[in-house]
Amino acid sequence: MAEYLTEEQQKKIFKEYGGSENNTGSVEGQIALFTHRIKGLSEHLKENNKDHSCRRSLLKMVGKRKKLLRYLAKKDIQKYRDLIEKLGIRK
Repeated sequence: MAEYLTEEQQKKIFKEYGGSENNTGSVEGQIALFTHRIKGLSEHLKENNKDHSCRRSLLKMVGKRKKLLRYLAKKDIQKYRDLIEKLGIRK
């Protein structure tokens, strides 16, 4: 199934996007973490298109990320624009 993240990989993501590796509650870090997990599940579903439980998990994660992105856009539009450009999640 999807690749699980080690603690070091998670700390690296939070350090890059959240400001500090201990700042796991930052919106930017959470969005980056969801994006990484979504990419992994998408790759899994390309090969295993009948894995419905994985598809449901993917859709739930996409919804959570969407809510966080909406919150960030309301809170600080410039951070939102920088983050989506850095992650490459909007075309």
